[in-house]
Amino acid sequence: MEIIQDQHFEGERPLYARHGLRIERVTIGTGESSLKEGSDIEAVNCEFNGKYPFWEVKDFTVRNCIFREGARAALWYSEGCKMYDTLVEAPKMFRRIKDVYLENVQLPNALETFWDCKDVELRNVEVEKGDYLFMHAEDVKIDGFKLRGNYSFQYAKDVVIRNADLETKDAFWEAENVTVYDSRINGEYLGWYSKNLRLVNCKIGGTQPLCYCENLLLENCVFEEDADLAFEYSDVEASIIGPVQSVKNPRSGRIMADSYGEIILDKNIKAPADCEIGTWEEPDVDLASNPEIVEY
Repeated sequence: MEIIQDQHFEGERPLYARHGLRIERVTIGTGESSLKEGSDIEAVNCEFNGKYPFWEVKDFTVRNCIFREGARAALWYSEGCKMYDTLVEAPKMFRRIKDVYLENVQLPNALETFWDCKDVELRNVEVEKGDYLFMHAEDVKIDGFKLRGNYSFQYAKDVVIRNADLETKDAFWEAENVTVYDSRINGEYLGWYSKNLRLVNCKIGGTQPLCYCENLLLENCVFEEDADLAFEYSDVEASIIGPVQSVKNPRSGRIMADSYGEIILDKNIKAPADCEIGTWEEPDVDLASNPEIVEY
Protein backbone atom coordinates (compact mmCIF):
# COMPACT_ATOMS: atom_id res chain seq x y z
CA MET A 1 0.00 0.00 0.00
CA GLU A 2 1.31 3.45 -0.91
CA ILE A 3 1.58 5.87 2.05
CA ILE A 4 1.49 9.66 1.81
CA GLN A 5 2.19 11.67 4.98
CA ASP A 6 2.25 15.32 6.04
CA GLN A 7 1.42 16.84 2.67
CA HIS A 8 -1.03 19.40 1.31
CA PHE A 9 -3.01 18.96 -1.91
CA GLU A 10 -5.46 21.21 -3.67
CA GLY A 11 -6.88 21.90 -7.09
CA GLU A 12 -8.62 19.47 -9.43
CA ARG A 13 -8.20 15.69 -8.83
CA PRO A 14 -4.75 15.68 -7.12
CA LEU A 15 -5.06 12.00 -6.08
CA TYR A 16 -7.50 10.83 -8.73
CA ALA A 17 -8.05 7.10 -9.36
CA ARG A 18 -5.52 5.90 -6.80
CA HIS A 19 -5.83 2.35 -5.49
CA GLY A 20 -4.31 0.96 -2.32
CA LEU A 21 -3.50 4.34 -0.79
CA ARG A 22 -3.09 5.48 2.82
CA ILE A 23 -2.94 9.20 3.60
CA GLU A 24 -1.85 10.39 7.06
CA ARG A 25 -1.91 13.97 8.37
CA VAL A 26 -2.75 15.17 4.88
CA THR A 27 -4.68 18.36 4.17
CA ILE A 28 -6.95 18.55 1.15
CA GLY A 29 -7.39 22.23 0.34
CA THR A 30 -9.72 24.00 -2.03
CA GLY A 31 -10.52 22.17 -5.23
CA GLU A 32 -12.59 19.20 -6.31
CA SER A 33 -12.58 15.40 -6.51
CA SER A 34 -9.26 14.82 -4.75
CA LEU A 35 -9.68 11.02 -4.34
CA LYS A 36 -12.41 10.37 -6.87
CA GLU A 37 -12.60 6.96 -8.62
CA GLY A 38 -10.19 5.35 -6.13
CA SER A 39 -10.39 2.15 -4.10
CA ASP A 40 -8.88 0.68 -0.94
CA ILE A 41 -8.24 4.12 0.54
CA GLU A 42 -7.37 4.93 4.18
CA ALA A 43 -7.43 8.48 5.54
CA VAL A 44 -6.08 9.02 9.09
CA ASN A 45 -5.80 12.37 10.91
CA CYS A 46 -6.58 14.28 7.73
CA GLU A 47 -8.46 17.51 7.04
CA PHE A 48 -10.74 17.96 4.03
CA ASN A 49 -11.69 21.40 2.73
CA GLY A 50 -12.40 20.79 -0.96
CA LYS A 51 -15.53 19.38 -2.56
CA TYR A 52 -16.32 15.82 -3.60
CA PRO A 53 -13.20 13.96 -2.32
CA PHE A 54 -14.87 10.53 -2.00
CA TRP A 55 -17.03 10.21 -5.10
CA GLU A 56 -17.15 6.86 -6.89
CA VAL A 57 -14.75 5.37 -4.31
CA LYS A 58 -14.91 1.74 -3.25
CA ASP A 59 -13.78 0.38 0.14
CA PHE A 60 -12.41 3.31 2.12
CA THR A 61 -11.83 4.03 5.82
CA VAL A 62 -11.74 7.43 7.51
CA ARG A 63 -10.33 7.81 11.06
CA ASN A 64 -9.87 10.88 13.25
CA CYS A 65 -10.49 13.27 10.38
CA ILE A 66 -12.25 16.61 9.92
CA PHE A 67 -14.48 17.57 7.01
CA ARG A 68 -14.74 21.35 7.01
CA GLU A 69 -17.82 23.12 5.68
CA GLY A 70 -16.18 23.59 2.30
CA ALA A 71 -16.04 19.81 1.86
CA ARG A 72 -19.80 19.69 1.24
CA ALA A 73 -21.13 16.71 -0.67
CA ALA A 74 -17.90 14.86 0.11
CA LEU A 75 -19.17 11.28 0.06
CA TRP A 76 -21.46 10.37 -2.83
CA TYR A 77 -21.95 7.43 -5.20
CA SER A 78 -19.54 5.18 -3.29
CA GLU A 79 -19.52 1.76 -1.63
CA GLY A 80 -17.90 0.30 1.47
CA CYS A 81 -17.35 3.33 3.75
CA LYS A 82 -16.16 3.06 7.35
CA MET A 83 -15.79 6.21 9.44
CA TYR A 84 -14.57 6.46 13.04
CA ASP A 85 -14.00 9.33 15.52
CA THR A 86 -14.55 12.01 12.91
CA LEU A 87 -16.03 15.53 12.84
CA VAL A 88 -18.16 16.33 9.80
CA GLU A 89 -18.91 20.05 9.59
CA ALA A 90 -20.08 19.93 5.97
CA PRO A 91 -23.71 19.47 4.83
CA LYS A 92 -25.15 17.16 2.19
CA MET A 93 -22.92 14.22 3.06
CA PHE A 94 -23.46 10.54 2.25
CA ARG A 95 -25.61 10.35 -0.88
CA ARG A 96 -26.31 7.17 -2.84
CA ILE A 97 -23.75 5.21 -0.85
CA LYS A 98 -24.05 1.50 -0.13
CA ASP A 99 -22.52 -0.27 2.89
CA VAL A 100 -21.79 2.56 5.35
CA TYR A 101 -20.59 2.25 8.96
CA LEU A 102 -20.13 5.24 11.29
CA GLU A 103 -18.92 5.10 14.91
CA ASN A 104 -18.31 8.03 17.27
CA VAL A 105 -19.01 10.59 14.57
CA GLN A 106 -20.36 14.13 15.02
CA LEU A 107 -22.27 15.96 12.27
CA PRO A 108 -23.11 19.48 13.51
CA ASN A 109 -24.40 20.70 10.15
CA ALA A 110 -26.04 17.66 8.62
CA LEU A 111 -28.56 19.17 6.22
CA GLU A 112 -29.81 16.68 3.61
CA THR A 113 -27.49 13.88 4.66
CA PHE A 114 -27.81 10.12 4.05
CA TRP A 115 -30.11 10.45 1.05
CA ASP A 116 -30.77 7.28 -0.97
CA CYS A 117 -28.25 5.24 1.04
CA LYS A 118 -28.48 1.49 1.62
CA ASP A 119 -26.99 -0.82 4.24
CA VAL A 120 -26.19 1.87 6.81
CA GLU A 121 -25.09 1.30 10.40
CA LEU A 122 -24.51 4.06 12.97
CA ARG A 123 -23.17 3.72 16.53
CA ASN A 124 -22.83 6.69 18.89
CA VAL A 125 -23.53 9.39 16.32
CA GLU A 126 -24.70 12.96 17.05
CA VAL A 127 -26.45 15.11 14.45
CA GLU A 128 -27.37 18.81 14.57
CA LYS A 129 -29.21 20.84 11.91
CA GLY A 130 -30.13 17.52 10.36
CA ASP A 131 -33.16 18.49 8.27
CA TYR A 132 -34.24 15.83 5.78
CA LEU A 133 -31.90 13.20 7.21
CA PHE A 134 -32.15 9.69 5.71
CA MET A 135 -34.52 10.59 2.88
CA HIS A 136 -35.34 7.38 0.93
CA ALA A 137 -32.71 5.39 2.87
CA GLU A 138 -33.01 1.59 3.18
CA ASP A 139 -31.66 -1.08 5.53
CA VAL A 140 -30.56 1.24 8.34
CA LYS A 141 -29.41 0.16 11.83
CA ILE A 142 -28.74 2.75 14.52
CA ASP A 143 -27.69 2.40 18.18
CA GLY A 144 -26.87 5.42 20.32
CA PHE A 145 -28.13 8.40 18.34
CA LYS A 146 -28.88 12.07 19.01
CA LEU A 147 -30.71 14.02 16.32
CA ARG A 148 -31.74 17.66 16.10
CA GLY A 149 -33.36 18.29 12.73
CA ASN A 150 -36.75 18.03 11.08
CA TYR A 151 -38.28 15.80 8.38
CA SER A 152 -36.07 12.83 9.21
CA PHE A 153 -36.44 9.33 7.75
CA GLN A 154 -39.05 10.37 5.22
CA TYR A 155 -39.84 7.51 2.81
CA ALA A 156 -37.18 5.34 4.52
CA LYS A 157 -37.55 1.55 4.59
CA ASP A 158 -36.34 -1.24 6.87
CA VAL A 159 -34.97 0.87 9.73
CA VAL A 160 -34.10 -0.20 13.31
CA ILE A 161 -33.21 2.48 15.89
CA ARG A 162 -32.14 1.90 19.51
CA ASN A 163 -31.30 4.25 22.37
CA ALA A 164 -31.98 7.48 20.52
CA ASP A 165 -33.00 11.03 21.40
CA LEU A 166 -34.81 12.47 18.41
CA GLU A 167 -35.95 16.11 18.21
CA THR A 168 -37.59 16.09 14.80
CA LYS A 169 -40.95 17.02 13.38
CA ASP A 170 -42.53 15.07 10.51
CA ALA A 171 -40.29 12.10 11.35
CA PHE A 172 -40.91 8.78 9.55
CA TRP A 173 -43.35 10.38 7.10
CA GLU A 174 -44.49 7.62 4.74
CA ALA A 175 -41.72 5.37 6.07
CA GLU A 176 -42.08 1.60 5.95
CA ASN A 177 -40.93 -1.21 8.25
CA VAL A 178 -39.42 0.97 10.99
CA THR A 179 -38.83 -0.16 14.59
CA VAL A 180 -37.64 2.18 17.36
CA TYR A 181 -36.59 0.83 20.79
CA ASP A 182 -35.91 2.61 24.10
CA SER A 183 -35.93 6.11 22.64
CA ARG A 184 -37.43 9.58 22.99
CA ILE A 185 -39.12 11.05 19.92
CA ASN A 186 -40.28 14.65 20.16
CA GLY A 187 -41.84 16.57 17.29
CA GLU A 188 -45.21 17.20 15.72
CA TYR A 189 -46.79 14.97 13.07
CA LEU A 190 -44.78 11.89 13.97
CA GLY A 191 -45.12 8.94 11.63
CA TRP A 192 -47.87 10.20 9.33
CA TYR A 193 -48.71 7.85 6.46
CA SER A 194 -46.23 5.26 7.73
CA LYS A 195 -46.62 1.54 7.22
CA ASN A 196 -45.49 -1.05 9.78
CA LEU A 197 -44.12 1.47 12.28
CA ARG A 198 -43.33 -0.13 15.67
CA LEU A 199 -42.36 1.85 18.79
CA VAL A 200 -41.16 -0.07 21.86
CA ASN A 201 -40.48 1.54 25.25
CA CYS A 202 -40.50 4.99 23.69
CA LYS A 203 -41.45 8.43 25.00
CA ILE A 204 -43.48 10.42 22.48
CA GLY A 205 -44.03 14.18 22.37
CA GLY A 206 -45.51 16.66 19.92
CA THR A 207 -48.98 17.38 18.62
CA GLN A 208 -50.94 15.06 16.32
CA PRO A 209 -48.66 12.04 16.45
CA LEU A 210 -49.17 8.84 14.50
CA CYS A 211 -51.99 9.71 12.12
CA TYR A 212 -52.90 7.98 8.85
CA CYS A 213 -50.74 4.99 9.88
CA GLU A 214 -51.15 1.48 8.56
CA ASN A 215 -50.34 -1.39 10.92
CA LEU A 216 -49.04 0.84 13.73
CA LEU A 217 -47.77 -0.91 16.88
CA LEU A 218 -46.86 0.71 20.22
CA GLU A 219 -45.51 -1.34 23.13
CA ASN A 220 -45.09 0.17 26.62
CA CYS A 221 -44.82 3.74 25.38
CA VAL A 222 -45.32 7.02 27.26
CA PHE A 223 -47.03 10.12 25.85
CA GLU A 224 -45.93 13.61 26.89
CA GLU A 225 -48.57 16.27 27.63
CA ASP A 226 -48.31 17.91 24.22
CA ALA A 227 -48.86 14.63 22.35
CA ASP A 228 -52.51 15.35 21.66
CA LEU A 229 -54.97 14.42 18.90
CA ALA A 230 -53.22 11.11 18.40
CA PHE A 231 -53.97 8.25 15.99
CA GLU A 232 -56.37 10.02 13.62
CA TYR A 233 -57.35 7.60 10.82
CA SER A 234 -54.76 5.03 11.93
CA ASP A 235 -54.93 1.26 12.21
CA VAL A 236 -53.28 0.85 15.61
CA GLU A 237 -52.45 -1.56 18.41
CA ALA A 238 -51.16 0.55 21.31
CA SER A 239 -50.02 -0.25 24.86
CA ILE A 240 -49.43 3.06 26.66
CA ILE A 241 -48.15 3.66 30.18
CA GLY A 242 -49.75 6.68 31.83
CA PRO A 243 -52.25 9.16 30.41
CA VAL A 244 -52.97 10.24 26.85
CA GLN A 245 -54.00 13.87 26.37
CA SER A 246 -56.39 13.15 23.51
CA VAL A 247 -57.22 10.52 20.90
CA LYS A 248 -59.07 11.41 17.72
CA ASN A 249 -60.88 9.17 15.23
CA PRO A 250 -58.69 6.05 15.08
CA ARG A 251 -59.84 3.77 12.25
CA SER A 252 -59.37 0.35 13.81
CA GLY A 253 -57.43 -1.72 16.34
CA ARG A 254 -57.08 -1.32 20.09
CA ILE A 255 -55.65 1.42 22.34
CA MET A 256 -54.91 0.88 26.04
CA ALA A 257 -53.69 3.56 28.46
CA ASP A 258 -54.09 4.56 32.11
CA SER A 259 -56.44 7.42 31.25
CA TYR A 260 -57.51 9.85 28.56
CA GLY A 261 -57.99 13.59 28.75
CA GLU A 262 -60.31 13.47 25.77
CA ILE A 263 -61.54 11.01 23.18
CA ILE A 264 -62.94 12.54 20.02
CA LEU A 265 -65.10 10.43 17.72
CA ASP A 266 -66.92 12.63 15.25
CA LYS A 267 -68.75 12.36 11.95
CA ASN A 268 -65.49 12.34 10.02
CA ILE A 269 -64.25 9.03 11.42
CA LYS A 270 -63.40 6.54 8.70
CA ALA A 271 -64.58 2.96 8.32
CA PRO A 272 -64.42 0.48 9.83
CA ALA A 273 -64.47 2.85 12.85
CA ASP A 274 -64.21 -0.05 15.29
CA CYS A 275 -61.12 0.76 17.34
CA GLU A 276 -61.42 -0.35 20.96
CA ILE A 277 -60.24 2.28 23.43
CA GLY A 278 -59.81 1.10 27.01
CA THR A 279 -57.97 1.63 30.28
CA TRP A 280 -55.82 -0.77 32.26
CA GLU A 281 -58.29 -0.64 35.16
CA GLU A 282 -61.13 -1.61 32.86
CA PRO A 283 -59.44 -3.43 29.97
CA ASP A 284 -62.65 -4.94 28.69
CA VAL A 285 -64.50 -1.64 28.42
CA ASP A 286 -65.01 -0.23 24.95
CA LEU A 287 -64.93 3.51 25.52
CA ALA A 288 -66.60 4.08 22.18
CA SER A 289 -69.90 3.76 24.08
CA ASN A 290 -68.75 5.77 27.13
CA PRO A 291 -70.60 9.07 27.70
CA GLU A 292 -67.32 10.83 28.55
CA ILE A 293 -66.35 10.70 24.90
CA VAL A 294 -66.66 14.00 23.06
CA GLU A 295 -68.74 13.59 19.90
CA TYR A 296 -69.35 16.20 17.24
